[in-house]
Amino acid sequence: MAEIEIRLPKMGESVTEATITNWLKQVGDAVALDEPLVEVATDKVDNELPSEAAGILIKQLFQKDEVAQVGDVIAILSTDGASAASNTEPLPAIEEKAAPAPVETAPSSNANAVNTVTISSTNRFYSPLVKSIASQEGLSQAELDGIAGTGAEGRVTKKDILAHLASRTSQPIVPQATSVATASKTIEQKPAPIPVIASGTDEIIEMDRMRKLIADHMVMSKSVSPHVTSFVEADVTNIVNWRNKVKKEFFNREGENITFTPIFIEAVVRAIQDYPMINVSVNGTTIIKKKDINVGMATALPSGNLIVPVIKNADRLNLIGLTKSVNELANSARNNKLKPEDIQGGTYTITNVGTFGNVMGTPIINQPQVAILALGAIRKVPAVIETPEGDFIGIRHKMFLSHSYDHRVVDGALGGQFVRRVADYLEQFDINRKF
Repeated sequence: MAEIEIRLPKMGESVTEATITNWLKQVGDAVALDEPLVEVATDKVDNELPSEAAGILIKQLFQKDEVAQVGDVIAILSTDGASAASNTEPLPAIEEKAAPAPVETAPSSNANAVNTVTISSTNRFYSPLVKSIASQEGLSQAELDGIAGTGAEGRVTKKDILAHLASRTSQPIVPQATSVATASKTIEQKPAPIPVIASGTDEIIEMDRMRKLIADHMVMSKSVSPHVTSFVEADVTNIVNWRNKVKKEFFNREGENITFTPIFIEAVVRAIQDYPMINVSVNGTTIIKKKDINVGMATALPSGNLIVPVIKNADRLNLIGLTKSVNELANSARNNKLKPEDIQGGTYTITNVGTFGNVMGTPIINQPQVAILALGAIRKVPAVIETPEGDFIGIRHKMFLSHSYDHRVVDGALGGQFVRRVADYLEQFDINRKF
């Protein structure tokens, strides 16, 4: 019987692992070349992986919610349909992986659940996902060993560890062998959340994977960077009038709708060139000054979550190139077609809160960047217009720009001057320019 190994492919420079979120084909199913086989999720995006060959799926080497490393064999196909018919059971991941090295801690007593098994850690298998959750939540090895497993051969599943965390008291169980100092340090690193008790009429909704990642990233950003926000109001009447004048011609010639976003990105790029210390990252006590200008644009997904695709080398693109890049990335995001490299390498981010009718916002920095710009709604407002013949009141299109920055490396002068420069470029937009 000819067998073909399907491996987890490389999905970006910094992506080393992925979580199996859903098998699109089951054992015994026929799989065509390039047909979607499995859905995986990295810490960046969700992807469907196409099959690299045609055949019958005879083995699934990773179960749902388990983590595979790039290069791991995740499935086996058979090119002999008759041979595959006799093997219809997926192979549990535990049979493909070596058990971890023995540990000396003893399991705690917590084995009173029905239909569950508690096993000593000596030869107990823990999936990378379970170990990752345990590490993030500060579980000791003894406490992890004490969790009753409902998986194959008493294996602790994701549901088991999440149920254990939900039932935990505000202070994690600390084995007697652990010193008081160590326990105090663990508690200080991650304060226990305030318990919330749901009433009988409340609906309990489990966060999806992306929402959990967003939540962790936002909390981390606020804890790492002292945020300061500066606000500037910009008169964008020239931009509004110019876009209204050229949008039909632009579409007929380029086949693309021109929105305000690429115009704003163009102004941001010019301001970054004027103030390059906005385009940096912090590594301990050193500042990394970025040569490339890669602008991320926060994009709302149909699920309500946000993702930030990145326009690479935005300073090398003209307005037409920026428009095509913005539209392509936005469409890919909405249709869940973004590749891992599409959301990597950003050096500065913009977010358009005006899309939702908001006048301004105080955005949270997208780490490891040091600044982010929120674009407010464009509104018609009465304004004083200065002319050589005198001042008068007129109707102008105006918007607020909200610039949040990391006060460790960006002082108020730099943060304020930068957003003012963006506004200047928007206000000085040439209404007679060609696209």
